Amino acid sequence: MDLARRRLFVAELGNNSLGVVDLAAGVTARRIRGLREPQGVAYVPGADILLVANAGDGTVERYRGADLVPLSRTLLGADADNLRPNPADDGLVWVGHGGAGHGAAGAQGGLTALDAATGQSVAATIPLPAHPESFQLETAGARAFVNIPGAGDAVAILDRAARRQVATWLVPGFRANFPMALDERGGRLFVGFRGPPTLGVLDLTNGVVLARLPLCGDVDDIFLDARRHRLYAICGEGVVEAFEDPGGAQGETARIPRHLGRVPTAVGARTGLFVPELDRLFVAVRAAPGEAAAVWVLRPEPPP
Repeated sequence: MDLARRRLFVAELGNNSLGVVDLAAGVTARRIRGLREPQGVAYVPGADILLVANAGDGTVERYRGADLVPLSRTLLGADADNLRPNPADDGLVWVGHGGAGHGAAGAQGGLTALDAATGQSVAATIPLPAHPESFQLETAGARAFVNIPGAGDAVAILDRAARRQVATWLVPGFRANFPMALDERGGRLFVGFRGPPTLGVLDLTNGVVLARLPLCGDVDDIFLDARRHRLYAICGEGVVEAFEDPGGAQGETARIPRHLGRVPTAVGARTGLFVPELDRLFVAVRAAPGEAAAVWVLRPEPPP
């Protein structure tokens, strides 16, 4: 999301392009073509740079924010995927890459920090035993939490400063952990599993499993709505599932969210973006017979 220009960037994996959505006009204003399985997108306001990760050739491409002119291409080796700007807002962007493919065991994966202004890596890649899926970066510390479904369906804990993995957290009996959301203030990590569909709630201190909650099927994104104390899970079965967080309540059970409800979307719609500044949840809906691909805009209801 480019807030200043009200532009939403959408990785159009199915046609190897990037859609630039003008939210004020409600139209796709531009399309950048010729990409190679675009997976991750990140915009860095300070540098005014847009970055796109391509799984097809393991590259990250940079574009100038003002006019989206191509600037450079960084080769990372294989399967470049998720991108996440550094919480310190220092112009660094972390990218997950490598491994034998999404959720597969095999070749080693890693996390690499790139300088958005130059596209160059700033230090050695932090190695991982398999391809990284969703990852979250700690703001108050140097940890990164990384889902690695291709290595025992574990969560890898990385020290970004020391450039190494320092712990592994497991939720026995559950597999295919793809999305996650981080609640630093509440001391919890929320992990979405596809087999069986489950929301795992982990203690951020030591990885202890606080709860396992039923979840919609084929989950791919989870977002924390800090203002309302809610979680939104976007699932490919065709729903967005909401959980209510007790927030300031006391006791251990207060750390476990409660199911709030479901909003129907479309089968296969499992990717999206929650933008707190706009108070909107954007859901990408793939094309279907007789219907073009679209971005649905969901407005959260105010808390009771």
